[in-house]
Amino acid sequence: MTPSRPYLLRGFYDWIVDNHYTPYIVINTEHPDVHVPEEYIEEGRIVLNIDPNAVRGLLLANDHMEFNARFSGIPYDIWAPIKAITAIYAKENGRGMVFKEEEEDDQPPPHGSKDKDSASGTSSDGGDNKKGGGGRSHLSLVK
Repeated sequence: MTPSRPYLLRGFYDWIVDNHYTPYIVINTEHPDVHVPEEYIEEGRIVLNIDPNAVRGLLLANDHMEFNARFSGIPYDIWAPIKAITAIYAKENGRGMVFKEEEEDDQPPPHGSKDKDSASGTSSDGGDNKKGGGGRSHLSLVK
């Protein structure tokens, strides 16, 4: 399964911008391949404003984030792996999301597991994986 972090980042970014707030991200600068201005790093982290008016060429790809921004008037190309981004939030109210260091879905499935559609109880080959064979759902309506 692909990691959910890039999708959540893009979703929260859109939600924050659509509500006319300022999106900020936190990057773990101790992660390999992070390229940010070192003079702005504090305790292994950097907080960056990624508002459309503050950056140029923002790309939130599935594996990395990149853009160009000015720091004290000097342009700088920012690049970071998605795994290095630890949070996204709105500056004005702090609402957003903090990510775990290692997402569960970043890990491959355990050896020997099959791809299942948990909602239907079928495997990817169309076979029925339900136990009991009654064909009825184990869910019940609660009023």
